[in-house]
Amino acid sequence: MTNQPFSPQIPNIAWKRAIGLGWDNPYKVRLASNLDDGPWHGSPLGGFGAGCIGRSSRGDFNLWQIDGGEHIFQNFPACQFSVFEETEKSKQAYALCTESPTDGTLSAWKWYPTSGISSQQSAVSDNLPQQQTTDTGETPAPQQQTNTGNYYALYPRSWFVYENVFQANLICEQFSPIWAGNYQESSYPIAIFEWTAHNPTDKPITISIMLTWQNMVGWFTNAIKKPQVTVRDDGSPVYEYQPRIGDSTGNFNQWVENEFRRGCVLDRGRPDIYDVKEGEGQWAIATLANPAIEVFYHSRWNPVGDGADVWQSFAADGSLPDRENEKPCAEGEQIAAAIAVRFTIRPGKTRKIPFILAWDLPITEFAAGIEYYRRYTDFFGRNGKNAWSMVRTALKHYEVWRERIEVWQQPILDRQDLPTWFKMALFNELYDLTSGGTLWTAASENDPIGQFGVLECIDYRWYESLDVRLYGSFPVIMLWPKLDKAVLEAYARAISTSDDTPRIIGYNNASAIRKAVDATPHDLGAPNEHPWEKTNYTSYQDCNLWKDLSCDFVLQVYRYFVFTDKTDIEFLQDCWSSIVQTLAYLKEFDRDGDGIPENSGAPDQTFDDWRLRGVSAYCGGLWLAALEGAIAIGQILRERGLGMTMTGGTPVPQEEIQEAIDTYKGWLAKARSIYQEKLWNGQYYKLDSESGSDVVMADQLCGQFYARLLGLPDIVPNECALLALKTVYNSCFLKFQDGKLGAANGLKLDGSPEKPDATHPLEVWTGINFGLAAFLVQMGMKDEAFQLTEAVVSQIYENGLQFRTPEAITSVGTFRASYYLRAMAIWGIYHVLTT
Repeated sequence: MTNQPFSPQIPNIAWKRAIGLGWDNPYKVRLASNLDDGPWHGSPLGGFGAGCIGRSSRGDFNLWQIDGGEHIFQNFPACQFSVFEETEKSKQAYALCTESPTDGTLSAWKWYPTSGISSQQSAVSDNLPQQQTTDTGETPAPQQQTNTGNYYALYPRSWFVYENVFQANLICEQFSPIWAGNYQESSYPIAIFEWTAHNPTDKPITISIMLTWQNMVGWFTNAIKKPQVTVRDDGSPVYEYQPRIGDSTGNFNQWVENEFRRGCVLDRGRPDIYDVKEGEGQWAIATLANPAIEVFYHSRWNPVGDGADVWQSFAADGSLPDRENEKPCAEGEQIAAAIAVRFTIRPGKTRKIPFILAWDLPITEFAAGIEYYRRYTDFFGRNGKNAWSMVRTALKHYEVWRERIEVWQQPILDRQDLPTWFKMALFNELYDLTSGGTLWTAASENDPIGQFGVLECIDYRWYESLDVRLYGSFPVIMLWPKLDKAVLEAYARAISTSDDTPRIIGYNNASAIRKAVDATPHDLGAPNEHPWEKTNYTSYQDCNLWKDLSCDFVLQVYRYFVFTDKTDIEFLQDCWSSIVQTLAYLKEFDRDGDGIPENSGAPDQTFDDWRLRGVSAYCGGLWLAALEGAIAIGQILRERGLGMTMTGGTPVPQEEIQEAIDTYKGWLAKARSIYQEKLWNGQYYKLDSESGSDVVMADQLCGQFYARLLGLPDIVPNECALLALKTVYNSCFLKFQDGKLGAANGLKLDGSPEKPDATHPLEVWTGINFGLAAFLVQMGMKDEAFQLTEAVVSQIYENGLQFRTPEAITSVGTFRASYYLRAMAIWGIYHVLTT
């Protein structure tokens, strides 16, 4: 039985990196005020809106988005797995992180060795676009020094495979119960860690696996109840956030034995009758007991000492002292809990051991007193005392949950017409639905699925920016359409509202009101105020003047209808009045009466540092497509004899619906010819009609893409669209950095910059590139689409940007705006490929 083959069930397309291997030259942040956590990121754990935790490829738990909308990147070393192994000739124990604490804590612990291979060698084995294969299709083995294992990720699952350190083969699979079409388990604040241990030798091996966790109850809330809002060097607003990390007074740990379940509940003292506050509740760690294994515990040890109180016995024989102590923390004190599972594996045999991590922190608070229950509380209760209930649920169902993830993913993984790297990125880019500062509230009468929101990014901390989600929300509408509907309903409610509060605009220091009546807001608000109610948080630009937002709203409303089999007529009814109001508002910017609202010369659209003047290809095209969408919606309501205001108010007379349709047809007939006449130059559509710029804009025909996506009439002649697209591909992609980086937003025909010091035109926007690739597929240029997408995916996954995909990368190795919503546009490519 010596060296019996052991084949872990890890999809061969998963992203792969050697454990502990650093990056030679990772991308650096472009603006000093922007977030740069560094490259150590892995697939996050936790349900949508439940708060999430991230664990990197060196093994540390370092990402803590537990407080809704807030971001903490910090390693708490006591939160960790450790392994003890004893063979006939030796014994050893390691904490499974390759970086030891730098503050002197846990000095008694021994830390896992780093893989001793270079980044270049690792890249050969990584599942990345540039990997070489043999004639048989197999990847050649890299020349390695000592590889101590590999980390694999295919969201929502990830794996650590430990090699060349232990005699046993050890794998830790970790995941949360997230799969398409699921609106219950996908909200759970639960992480499952299933260990697989296999003995490939001819002698027994004893293994003990320990999970330690610091009591963090009460930490994840803002200690500043009235945070000050300031303006950063890039002109965008930012507010103060000071978590209560280390405030553990009154915390205690309780050992629990419940039938075959064993674990610790990490709690905080509070009265029996008490309204739980943000950050309060419970954490729990647990495992299963059976006669073939031993479970040990230590319910109260010091995580900021040398760690000998658990390590001494664990490193000696894999045990813990079985100490139960529920004494609450004194002021300034820290406590942690530990459980360990010890077992012996006979030669050639395999054993699986599950561990569960659950956190029940039911409240998200925004501005002081603005509190919402999280979605998972619809299934586990709201008193913050349900962590053990989650443990019971997870231990009972985790194997079924994993099967459902596999059933969801397998048809895509099996497709031979999709490149391996594309399938890898397709799933891994969904990470942002977990670690994008996501909110998902409990259901209510008005919101039967709850309210939902993903931040534009951590630097631009406001929810569901409508211009960004035009591309970035593709996986939401495709995989969780009810959540997409919830977002659009919130926008529909917001359009008729107004807020005359004056603000200073960061771009030019002008004064403007926050929200004009009938203007489509840019976003659904920020975590420090009241999301969904106080919209238009960003003040970098006056978004009341933007020329794309109204169109974005109409197109996304109709997209929901089309993508959900054209059955939800009631949704169109609810949105109709908002559509009429916001299109009328935008039409007021048609100063010359040619049928198309003009850009003002200020950055008044999603490229909010790029001046457009007059009729623009980008906004003008969206206007044409939105008019077509509004006409289609109106005709559906007219045919069904329906029409109501939002929330089922006074019915809209049929003649008013017909009047709106006729109005939009009149605007469209005039605007379509004007668009072609003013912008088409024989090779591409000009940036705009008045600036005199000869730049080729990469996303110039977003409106045409959306029209075809939704089955609407083309807004431009097909031959013009195809020629323009080829021009974009050549000028913005192939002639820019030899086609290795992606397409820049705007370059001259020869690939040179119009203005060498420009910002947005010379950046490669990941989501815009994926949207452009979807357009290429739509127009029959599939090979070109994959070449473009491959270049961008390579930049993300080779240069330390994985699981924090930025909005923009540059030719000098810098990035801007990590954890960006728009990058999920890669699902738009998949949609076009499959339809």
